[in-house]
Amino acid sequence: MDWKKLLARITQNWPAKVLSVVAAIFLFAFHRMGDLQERSISVPLNLEVNGALVPSSPYPRNIRVILRGDATTIYPIDEDDIEAFLDLTQQDEPGSYRAQVQIQKKGTAAAVEDLEITVDPMEIAVDLDRRLSKPVPLTPSFQGYLETGYELVSYTLEPDSVTIDGPLKLLSGVAELSTEPIDLRGRSSDFSARVRIVNPNPLFLIRGDRMTEFSANIRELILINSFETIPVAVTGLPAGLQASGTYTASIRIEGVQHEIETLDTSAILSVDCSLVTEAGEYTLPVTAALDSKFEISRIDPPELTIRVIEAPEAGKE
Repeated sequence: MDWKKLLARITQNWPAKVLSVVAAIFLFAFHRMGDLQERSISVPLNLEVNGALVPSSPYPRNIRVILRGDATTIYPIDEDDIEAFLDLTQQDEPGSYRAQVQIQKKGTAAAVEDLEITVDPMEIAVDLDRRLSKPVPLTPSFQGYLETGYELVSYTLEPDSVTIDGPLKLLSGVAELSTEPIDLRGRSSDFSARVRIVNPNPLFLIRGDRMTEFSANIRELILINSFETIPVAVTGLPAGLQASGTYTASIRIEGVQHEIETLDTSAILSVDCSLVTEAGEYTLPVTAALDSKFEISRIDPPELTIRVIEAPEAGKE
């Protein structure tokens, strides 16, 4: 073989031959790129820190991941096959830090070799603070009103406190946590409900299942009402005697709301004169006739001086 002639043939018109090869490579790559497709998915962003620190500023909980590759390989990939995370485990002091989002392929994605992955954003800033664990009491939150005439006497929460983990500066000012609103509308008897505890900040972690059992004790509303200057009946006088004038007194009564508001007070009070036998003045106790469901706390005055006179004979003025 004549190597000189072969070399001469190869190098003959070499600029054109090089351009042809470059053009062929470019056309192949362009065609290949035309066959590739893009797909965008949203995946959770995990934050990895050492145990003494926690995030103290908001950060994206999900990021956009762009998959580029052959259609037959990128569309079977779902969100669980891509893990996105920030690695801040080397930081051991509170402060502000920036870190690049890192990607780990799992499942279906791990088996795909020609897979381009980009993330948006590529870098994220996070503030870190000391971790604080703090027990706080729970308080119920209510909406609506009980049935008219009823009141909430007492309630219990079980548990009545929870422990929160969170950044020192934010958690130090938290004195209590509340429940989701408990609906009282139209209720007139004891009831229980399992309700969720409200987390006031996504940077806080409430230990447990974030639920509490609420139990309410409801009873009819007791009113204390004073009735002024109501008539006092004089009873028991024998024939031929009568009371001179009219008498009134005041009374304070305790009872359930709907009954005390409709109470007829015109015939409650009286003075018993059944032992009176002749005209004169008598100081006698004022008594009240009421159903046992009411309680009398005061009659004012407790005694009245009744003036008894002889009744006029029939036909005489």
